[in-house]
Amino acid sequence: MAEQIVGTVKSVVGPVVDFEFSEGALPEIYDAIYVDMGSGKRETFEVEQQLGNNIVRSVSMGSTDGLRRGMQGVSEGEPIKVPVGPSTLGRLFNVTGAPIDEAGPVDAETYYP
Repeated sequence: MAEQIVGTVKSVVGPVVDFEFSEGALPEIYDAIYVDMGSGKRETFEVEQQLGNNIVRSVSMGSTDGLRRGMQGVSEGEPIKVPVGPSTLGRLFNVTGAPIDEAGPVDAETYYP
């Protein structure tokens, strides 16, 4: 896993969220950014554009309700990955690869972007 890059939410417009990072420490296009929303909930964002001035534009993979400017976002330097393989057959997943079929956790050995 790559080093974590920490930024802050600069703006929220519907599912589109801009994050500001330190000079020279921008996540790559398609990298995931995670925000701790409290109560054990973590929201996932995918970087779509580097705007300049240390700001990236991302799209939320879920609800942005409760997201505020100044909240901390962390990129681990990797894209969103989903489980693949025989254990996923017949299962239902959301866009971040989490099971939504109430059949318990997925025992996958391989994850792909």
